[in-house]
Amino acid sequence: MDYKYKTFAPNSKVYMFIIAVLIVIILYFGHIFTGFFVLSLYAFLIIYNVLNERKKEKDWKKFIEEFSLNLDSATQNTLVNNPFPLSIISEDGSILWYNKKFLKIIERENILGTNIENISNKLKTEILIKKDSLKHININNKYYDIYINNVKTAEKDNRKEVVYIVYYYDITENYNLIKSLNEDKEVVMLIEVDNFDEVLKNVDEDKQPLLKARVETTINSYGSTIKAFCKKYENNKYILSFQNKYLKEEIEKKFDILDQIREINIGNTIGITLSVGVGVYGNSSQDNYDYATQALELSLGRGGDQAVVKSGSKLDFYGGKTKEVQKRTKVRARVIAHALLNIMNESSHVFIMGHTNSDIDCFGAAFGLWRASKLLSKKCNIILENENSSVKPLLNKIRDSGEYEGMIQDSNYCLNNMDENSLLILVDVNNINYVQSREVFQRFNKIVVIDHHRRSKDFVKSALLSYVEVYASSTCELVTEVFQYMFENPKLMPLEAEALFAGISVDTKNFTFKTGVRTFEAAGFLRKSGADTVEVKKLFSYDFDSYVQRIEIIKNAEIVNGIAIAKCDEKTKDQVIAAQASDELLNINGVLASFVLFKQDNDILISGRSLGEVNVQIILERLGGGGHLTMAGTKLANMSMKKAIEKLKIEINEYKQESEDK
Repeated sequence: MDYKYKTFAPNSKVYMFIIAVLIVIILYFGHIFTGFFVLSLYAFLIIYNVLNERKKEKDWKKFIEEFSLNLDSATQNTLVNNPFPLSIISEDGSILWYNKKFLKIIERENILGTNIENISNKLKTEILIKKDSLKHININNKYYDIYINNVKTAEKDNRKEVVYIVYYYDITENYNLIKSLNEDKEVVMLIEVDNFDEVLKNVDEDKQPLLKARVETTINSYGSTIKAFCKKYENNKYILSFQNKYLKEEIEKKFDILDQIREINIGNTIGITLSVGVGVYGNSSQDNYDYATQALELSLGRGGDQAVVKSGSKLDFYGGKTKEVQKRTKVRARVIAHALLNIMNESSHVFIMGHTNSDIDCFGAAFGLWRASKLLSKKCNIILENENSSVKPLLNKIRDSGEYEGMIQDSNYCLNNMDENSLLILVDVNNINYVQSREVFQRFNKIVVIDHHRRSKDFVKSALLSYVEVYASSTCELVTEVFQYMFENPKLMPLEAEALFAGISVDTKNFTFKTGVRTFEAAGFLRKSGADTVEVKKLFSYDFDSYVQRIEIIKNAEIVNGIAIAKCDEKTKDQVIAAQASDELLNINGVLASFVLFKQDNDILISGRSLGEVNVQIILERLGGGGHLTMAGTKLANMSMKKAIEKLKIEINEYKQESEDK
């Protein structure tokens, strides 16, 4: 529906053109006097036509503003005399009608037929796409709540046309009051020095007091800049309380206290890092403290050197771009082992489940825990829905051995055989959105989590025991270590040891990345248990076709500024090939990070890999995924390959921009 005046006014341009042609013909044949006379009349006609057009258009706008949309007089009177600014918008965003109050708020004239996006692109998006009411919209430095009502009109092309009646309610005074109150709200911040003890151990004794003083002074000075109450309550822990308006400044600066602490160097060979948890918008100081505590736990669980802001159910992450510093202790592993032993002993049936598209680290860890359950004489099953090329060689060896009959079952078996006292152990996953079966997960009351990935927003909160160590190379390393503390004389079968060894190998890229002393200790135990490195190597073999597909992916990769982006073609049916291609791309000189996209039904799966200079976990976390600094992944639901690549490039550019700003 277009009610612009020009739609109904006769088009005189054709006639004017014909007259102009006739005048040219007259002049051409030498009738100079007649030609100029007619030309004078033509000029007068043009002026008259322009003035007449303007008058008619003005009359038409007056007619529209007094509302003449063939409505009854009562409806006309209601809209014209409405006390609120009001406009009527078509399905494509064109302004069909407005009252005089609407003109006052936009401070413009001649907007009939103008698209609403010329006033505010956000308005067009919310009105036409979300078709939802808007809150606190800024129009010419005033704030409005906007309410939308859609009205079906006469049929056109066998469908009802829709127009949107939009009301604008001025809330500027209330908004400024609310903004002022929000700025004065209390914020609670908890700061913990991640690796204080480890740093001090590597500093000369005479420099330790200076280092402690520098850290404390830096944090206290930071507190002063944000006008905070700052109190040290443990050797490496601080609590701050300040106004919300300073928090907004810190968010804009990406919490530069993280950088200030990291730059401290008084003889320390290990960089000092902080974990920061912030709580805001709670109903009380206690709520804000609880929020800050949860945020701090999440920051620590994600490897430290970052700030997490929790406001209600919303979580925001800042920092976390550096490599995690090893700070696990064998004491914690022993405590976890004893707690797990007790939980398993008290359970009637143990089920072990990993993430979707299980890999060798996931299944290897499950295999090791299955052996632990058997040593405790407990019924135990590993839940595996789908096999892929990553775990198929190991599964074939398990079947050929004939010693593990009935060990692997699907989710239906679990649902039919579990009871209230059954235990579910999640391995290599802590995000509820990536568990192999959401239905199985929701049915269990007793859950244990063992994982080495950074905690995400949707981590499992209901676990009886959560052993999430981002400093570990792999979940297989964690399981191997815990297994040794669970039994006085721990014994693994050679195939089980090889599965665990393979899990460590694949996540460390053959002991290249994230490999610490504890990693080699775990590998040493597995070798003693009978793990054959040649047999482990065979578990990573692949067929000729998959090799060719991987080479095709690599050949067509786009490499810009050290970051490679590639996509799998339609022939590639196995997601594992995408992950393998991501690894292979890192072998190319100059490639610092790689992303390979794989289409699965209507979704796009992305595998990200890095040599450490680029944090692929942060990039893919913004797209709903997660993982580690050097290895991460995500799934983009209901998206085309082209759109997915565009979104990925946007996040890569934002990440690089933030890194350059630092």
